[in-house]
Amino acid sequence: MLDIRIVLPYNCEYPSKKSSTEVLFSWDSDRGSASAAERHPVVNMYLSETALDRNWFALQVKPRHEKAAANALRSKGFEEFLPMCTSVRRWSDRWKELQTPLFPRYVFCRFDLKDRLPVLTTPGVVSIVGTGKIPTPVDEAEIRAVQTIVKSGLPAEPWPFLRVGQLVRIEAGPLADLEGILLEIKNRHRLIVSVTILQRSVAVEIERFWVTPIRGLPRPAAAASAFVPDAKSA
Repeated sequence: MLDIRIVLPYNCEYPSKKSSTEVLFSWDSDRGSASAAERHPVVNMYLSETALDRNWFALQVKPRHEKAAANALRSKGFEEFLPMCTSVRRWSDRWKELQTPLFPRYVFCRFDLKDRLPVLTTPGVVSIVGTGKIPTPVDEAEIRAVQTIVKSGLPAEPWPFLRVGQLVRIEAGPLADLEGILLEIKNRHRLIVSVTILQRSVAVEIERFWVTPIRGLPRPAAAASAFVPDAKSA
């Protein structure tokens, strides 16, 4: 939830008055709506135009600067997303669980491309991922898929990028309605969700009975595709 202050150039209810009007309201980024008490018609128009201009982008950051960059972006008022996972690392005398990024050296941020300068000047940020010198937005469905995995609390880990194959849909459990790649490794099933612009994927453990195959070709801009290995590759 974000608190947003908008100063309108004149009093919208009484246009003849030359005084400005200040509107303070809360914005729910998950629901995409303003607090009911402050749904001013001009504010609604402002929010609609702003929402249309903002897209998710992947930001390349310096090594081991993911958390610092995400915190700095948030302090500037940007909506950021740093998906994390639990990994086990061996130290000299013991094993230790650590929270590490699902996409090392990348942070997702939602902003209007016209306002990219404050993003690029954020400490730790190297560049905006794109094609050549043109930043490319991340598909909203892919962001929602990764967010669903993170919120589910299920074990997840980085995975080599997978894109083509038969689609499957999760029908039950905390990942219900999510589509992805079904992969079987050592009698354990994983759902693979890909972020196309990064050419990287995430694997999350699932129960086999949660899955229903989807007939037809995979959607080109979907959250992921589906792939079921044959007996030789299993």
